[in-house]
Amino acid sequence: MTATATLSTSAPGYRPGRTLPLRVEALRQWKRRRTMVMGAILAALPFVLIAAFAIGGSDGDRNGRITLMDTATASGANFAATCLFVSAGFLLVIPVALFCGDTVASEASWSSLRYLLAAPVPRSRLLASKLAVALAYSAAAMVLLPLVALAAGTVAYGWGPLQLPTGGSIPAGDAVVRLGIAVVFVFASQLVTAGLAFWLSTRTDAPLGAVGGAVGLTIVGNVLDAVTALGDWRDFLPAHWQFAWIDALQPQLEWGGMVKGTAISLTYALVLFALAFRGFARKDIVS
Repeated sequence: MTATATLSTSAPGYRPGRTLPLRVEALRQWKRRRTMVMGAILAALPFVLIAAFAIGGSDGDRNGRITLMDTATASGANFAATCLFVSAGFLLVIPVALFCGDTVASEASWSSLRYLLAAPVPRSRLLASKLAVALAYSAAAMVLLPLVALAAGTVAYGWGPLQLPTGGSIPAGDAVVRLGIAVVFVFASQLVTAGLAFWLSTRTDAPLGAVGGAVGLTIVGNVLDAVTALGDWRDFLPAHWQFAWIDALQPQLEWGGMVKGTAISLTYALVLFALAFRGFARKDIVS
């Protein structure tokens, strides 16, 4: 008979589903220094870019081509889109890997994981709570950067339509909705990194190994996507679709790339999450 089964019959009022409430885990993670530091970095980036544009000015078009960077100072919406563009490829990978990779491995490194399970918190409940909170903080990181960028950009460059590099514009109100769609897709595309980090977090007692491993494998995916010799096989790489959110900033909203990218990312993520739960359920917890 398992410890949980024993307690459920001998301890009146014990409910496995009420152990480790989400609010308790969320508060624990909120008090972590890395949460504060990551939030400060993401919130500071838009102001760094504003200072860079003020110091460097504008280069105009490059060989007749106008890019998203060239329209960054056209409006607050343009600035928010630019911040999302420069950060989606790598910077936003870090908070996802950090929140999802550090959550279980850090408990093991502190030798507190076995005491949580002895509370007793069922293993599936512990993982579900930690995963839910990690994904929530990851989503908050995705929202924080463009939200601060939109506010700071509006103060610096004014409220106006989103000027498209290809010509034309999107009204300011519609642009905010389009940016919201882009942020949702960026979060969906990062679920692969979340799955990698969370799975590695259940396999190691070293938080840095889980976080670094997830970031490293994400970089490998980006490198493989650059290998054109792979041909159509690149369509099965999550990295191949990571910038499909730009289709949301076109005169006519295009869903095809974002739907494919979300499906690929979600499929990989579900497999990795399932491996994490399966492996952790059979793991001998000694730390």
